[in-house]
Amino acid sequence: MLKRILFSWLVNFLGLWVAVNLFSGISYNDQLRVLIIASLIFGIINSLVRPLIIILSLPAIVLTFGLFTLIINASMLYVTSFFYPRFQIKSIWSAAGAVVILWIVNYLMTDLIGDKIS
Repeated sequence: MLKRILFSWLVNFLGLWVAVNLFSGISYNDQLRVLIIASLIFGIINSLVRPLIIILSLPAIVLTFGLFTLIINASMLYVTSFFYPRFQIKSIWSAAGAVVILWIVNYLMTDLIGDKIS
């Protein structure tokens, strides 16, 4: 269980790091410590708040064939920047792009390493 939590934290960190380097609308004051803490907060928000939001917005998710989850995940990044002001997201497009990058990194890391963590 602890390995899975640490793996998830690492994947969130790598995804945020890649997204920050690709999009100029996300800033972290060039401190790696800020990304480490932001990925921890993002993981906590995803595990506690996101399931409730998913259940409440299930009709919108079904009507948009799942694309509404992009908006939900982008809003989770905004909530992360609200709770941790050193990690700033300046536009919705940067948040949406960061979420796509996070999805890709999460998929690749889980596919490559995730089976060995169990």
